[in-house]
Amino acid sequence: MIAAMAGGLGLAACGEQKQDRHTLVIGMTQYPATLNPNIESMLAKTYVLAMTRRPFTHHDTDWNLVCALCETLPTLENGLAVRETLANGKQGVAVTYTIKQGATWGDGTPVTTKDVLFTYEVGKHPASGVADGELYRRILRIGVKDARTFTLHLDRLTFDYNAINSFQVLPAHIDRANFKDPKEYRKRTAYDSDSTNPGLYFGPYRITEKKIGSRIVLERNPTWWGKKPYFKKIVVRIIEKTAALEANLLSGSINYIAGELGLLLDQGIAFEKRHGKDFDIQFKPSLVYEHIDLNLENPFLKDRRVRTALILALDREELSSRLFDRRQPVADSFVHPLDWIHSKATPRYRYDPARAGRLLDAAGWAKRDSKGFRVNAKGRRLTFELMTTAGSRTRELVQQILQSQWRKAGIDIRIRNEPARVYFGETVTKRKFKAMAMFAWLSAPESVPRLTLHSSQITTAANNWSGQNYTSYKNPEVDKLLDAIEIELDRPKRRVLWARLQKLYARDLPVLPLFFRADPFIIPKWLKGIRPTGHQDPTTLWVEHWRAERP
Repeated sequence: MIAAMAGGLGLAACGEQKQDRHTLVIGMTQYPATLNPNIESMLAKTYVLAMTRRPFTHHDTDWNLVCALCETLPTLENGLAVRETLANGKQGVAVTYTIKQGATWGDGTPVTTKDVLFTYEVGKHPASGVADGELYRRILRIGVKDARTFTLHLDRLTFDYNAINSFQVLPAHIDRANFKDPKEYRKRTAYDSDSTNPGLYFGPYRITEKKIGSRIVLERNPTWWGKKPYFKKIVVRIIEKTAALEANLLSGSINYIAGELGLLLDQGIAFEKRHGKDFDIQFKPSLVYEHIDLNLENPFLKDRRVRTALILALDREELSSRLFDRRQPVADSFVHPLDWIHSKATPRYRYDPARAGRLLDAAGWAKRDSKGFRVNAKGRRLTFELMTTAGSRTRELVQQILQSQWRKAGIDIRIRNEPARVYFGETVTKRKFKAMAMFAWLSAPESVPRLTLHSSQITTAANNWSGQNYTSYKNPEVDKLLDAIEIELDRPKRRVLWARLQKLYARDLPVLPLFFRADPFIIPKWLKGIRPTGHQDPTTLWVEHWRAERP
């Protein structure tokens, strides 16, 4: 068991106070690969940075798009968004935002349109390595009215034209010097080289200490313009093994396990049975899509028959029943049944080992070696490496079940895992996984998966690993559908396009869908104000409303 950190708030399992009631110690399983808000899209980073900054727009707990860093959400109806006819005759849109009054970096420098312009400069540069370079490429220009008001001139009018959730403003007065060589920016950004610089943050908290792989300490930001947060200090401790995470909670070494990055459902169910009376426990269905990215450059995985056989050889219903008490629905595609765009016509792959075998036979894997594994005409065994984040007991159990089920089909699975900061920072982002990478995507309601499916978003050294198409999936019809969905403002017509996209996704299987997660939020009875969202925006976006209420 990991020892309690000095200065933390120790609590017994029943939640009795022992030390400083204004310090909150949170445990979570992953350490961010970077703290730069625009580079990579790791949940651990999002969770921490949501306490130190606010996006211009995001989705609230009721799944509505709202302003955070802007004063008013621009719409076509209120006149802050205006249709524009572009020089090429296509329809664009001009969207005007005003930075929230009082928004100030932690060193006292106001957040201004200078920061907006610098962020745009970084985002649109092809070598900068930002995760959502597509958003910045769509901005034709930015018109500046004054220090707080600016207009984005976008190259298309999309149904979510006013959602700029990925436009994460950067401090020009600090990070511009690190952008002299854009190719080196992701290595030199102050968010990693000078992480405790107060001028990097403008939220309720700022980072005052970090120990890579171990902890991040946050303290109240005196320049925060909003509600004063209750806790003076928040310590985020990284405990990669979920069994140790639970033990630290019960011992009082940590006060709360991040619901988004803590115990998985089976552990939450077991915890509830043992300790439910001492905690407020919520199981939140969410748009968290657990899946396996396939490396389509792998010669064996290029054959769609093999990919189809892989999913037919899995009894995902049995897996859900065995590990999750059927509380996590099996996924047919990337779209959750809770999302209005979900199509019931999406092909479903039920467990069918006979059909899987016939497909493998037809694909040239009919023979077996002495150990019962399938081999091709050249005697090469049908072998795949399956990777995920190290330390997650549930994911490791899932791996073992998948390995066993595929073994029955004659498929050899080799398991190799890595710490999350390496796995996401290098292996997945740079497509270094040989065959299979298991992890979860978090999305917003009706989120267009352009970054993960469009052929232009394949991560390469040439684009400095920008984008999130880690499978190297290419389908011209899918590219056209993604383009068409975005600019279709009529919901019924858009639903038809969504249905077609889900059907193609299920047919091509660039990814093996597993299930949609329900995350357990195990909250001490004295800790109030935490409201799970069920989507990609974490609870920490409302951290200033968290408080301790004790008898």
